[in-house]
Amino acid sequence: MLMQEPKPEMVEEWKEVWVEYKDKLLPNRKSGREVLEYLRSKYILEELNDDNANQIVMYNLLYNKPLAEKLPIGVEPSVVIFVIQNKDNGRFLYGNQDEIFRGNKVIVGVELESGFFYVEGSSLLWDELYAFQGLDENDIQNFFCVAGYISCLKKFGLLERVLC
Repeated sequence: MLMQEPKPEMVEEWKEVWVEYKDKLLPNRKSGREVLEYLRSKYILEELNDDNANQIVMYNLLYNKPLAEKLPIGVEPSVVIFVIQNKDNGRFLYGNQDEIFRGNKVIVGVELESGFFYVEGSSLLWDELYAFQGLDENDIQNFFCVAGYISCLKKFGLLERVLC
């Protein structure tokens, strides 16, 4: 999860990573429903029925053109939002929160049709979901997406599993 303003050196590094890995990746992007099932299988979730939170997730999808293009034409967004409980596997997320998030709940929203996910309170969870979700053909042509994906895969020791 990028948590700082990008510097020119960072962009150059991302481009180098993209050149190194773009031809070693195959499209493997998981759906929103698969992301949701992953979350349910790993964490204790409490559904959050909050119109404001729902709008935040939808706006983050709809007002970001590359993400919005993943929503099938004519399909209305379908968002589910959860608080990750500070129990079992969730304890690790709460125990490793970035300083900026410390003391806040870990919230995750998933748009079921496009696969878009939104995380507040844990850059670690965002990275985990990005590594799990994978990339589609368009993402593989985007140096920022590939560099972020490779970074997340390395963080969780998963890089060798996805390279072709």
